[in-house]
Amino acid sequence: MIPEPAPTVRELLAFYLEAGVDCALAEEPVDRLAELDAPPPAPRAAPIEAPRPIAAPAVMRGDAAPAPDVAIASAREAARTAPTLEALRELMQNFEGCALKHTATRLVFADGNPQARIMFVGEAPGRDEDIEGLPFVGRSGKLLDLMIGAIGLNRSTAYITNVIPWRPPGNRTPTPQETQVCLPFIQRHIELVNPDVLVTLGNPSTQTLLSTREGIMRTRGRWFDYDTGQRTIRALPTFHPAYLLRSPSYKRLAWQDLRAIAKALAGA
Repeated sequence: MIPEPAPTVRELLAFYLEAGVDCALAEEPVDRLAELDAPPPAPRAAPIEAPRPIAAPAVMRGDAAPAPDVAIASAREAARTAPTLEALRELMQNFEGCALKHTATRLVFADGNPQARIMFVGEAPGRDEDIEGLPFVGRSGKLLDLMIGAIGLNRSTAYITNVIPWRPPGNRTPTPQETQVCLPFIQRHIELVNPDVLVTLGNPSTQTLLSTREGIMRTRGRWFDYDTGQRTIRALPTFHPAYLLRSPSYKRLAWQDLRAIAKALAGA
């Protein structure tokens, strides 16, 4: 049998693009199979360090991946112990219970003013966000800036984050398990920011945070109550900016939602 010719560079790039690979995570390739066969490193004496105030009760890098229920329980315990946003960021940075962390470039925590009265929550970072480490900095981020600017807001008077803090490979949809693992962190995030108005951007964040199965066409423009356990926050779903880029005819409805948000902030 005549062996098939080796693929060309163009063919390999086309294959990777079709598979959803659109950026490199490192300068050199890593043979993960060789890592599994490599002998464990010799133990080293642990350096003496000052005691850390918080440590995430999670599976560490290199260990076996935790079962879903273990990862979710670990995330709940870790999030519950975070007294501040800085502590929450550190816990999420050290958390190893979500596989998305190992394919993303960096944690995308938040942007804007944590003292703001309004908080916007999307689904997950994209390629540009993964590179810069900030939410909504690509095309959809530029549109979001224009949207909030239309009602007198900007990133110094609003707070922006996502349900999922790590970019899914190829911008794929996060799995239900990945969402549930990250849910305790965004819930604690909202508690710590404690805004007067919570805006969920798009269907995934709306369904996840507001516990509804209805689609965004039915939920957008309707006020919900979001209970943090300490207080009830008014929440309004609207379209994700990425959806508006694909379907600009819905910008009219989004503008109605923005006007309702401005009215709520003025009334509060």
